[in-house]
Amino acid sequence: MENDQKVSQESQTSGIASSRLNLLPVAELGSGPFSASLPPAWTLDALDFSTLVLFSHGVEQLTDKEQLVVQLEKQYLGDVGVLAAFLFNYVKRNPGEALYLGANELHAYLRGECVECMATSDNVVRAGLTSKKLDVEILCSMLTYKQGFPEIMQGVPLNPFTKRYIPPFNEFEVDRCILPQGASADFAAIPGPSVFVVMEGEGTMNDASFEDVVREGDVLFAPANTDIRVTTASELQLYRGGVNSRFFEAS
Repeated sequence: MENDQKVSQESQTSGIASSRLNLLPVAELGSGPFSASLPPAWTLDALDFSTLVLFSHGVEQLTDKEQLVVQLEKQYLGDVGVLAAFLFNYVKRNPGEALYLGANELHAYLRGECVECMATSDNVVRAGLTSKKLDVEILCSMLTYKQGFPEIMQGVPLNPFTKRYIPPFNEFEVDRCILPQGASADFAAIPGPSVFVVMEGEGTMNDASFEDVVREGDVLFAPANTDIRVTTASELQLYRGGVNSRFFEAS
């Protein structure tokens, strides 16, 4: 989910290769299905972008994805991860939109600001577009290789100021609350704990026995079964992350 001021752009696992993939050395991509072609592409010692000189003639005719490849190649010179731009979905999100990524789905954040909520994980495996350690073999063995476009979530309104984003797994859900000056919003008690992150503005947060001033940059923990009210002194934007309501309904 985006901060209101900026638009985030992401790549997520796709299944449809670009129709203009022939601008790259096709033989190096392999000739099998997607799951068989990706590992050889990412185990190259270095990526030869000599073919991309074709882009210098008529850059204004490039698609968004081809423009992305040119930008990534400048930022990550010779990195084979640049190939991912042709194999992934290229997703541009507007403020207030979200998407979810299941386990073992490869993705890359490219630009903009976002709020990310992540389930507990004991590993992060990388294959490109980074200066950190790479482990291509393990990553390629983990991936789901699902094909298709990700669902863009608009959020479910809880009140005039708050939307809830509920992914299809039990670990978490996220509320996004934007309050104008002098307004209040209530967060009803839930059976699990919550974490609140204040992104902008200032106000007060209280429950039956507690009240405190909150402002940009504050992170607060709310125990289970606690009703929370937030009142603003200026326009305020905050997010709440907690256990997915679906988990409690199932139990």
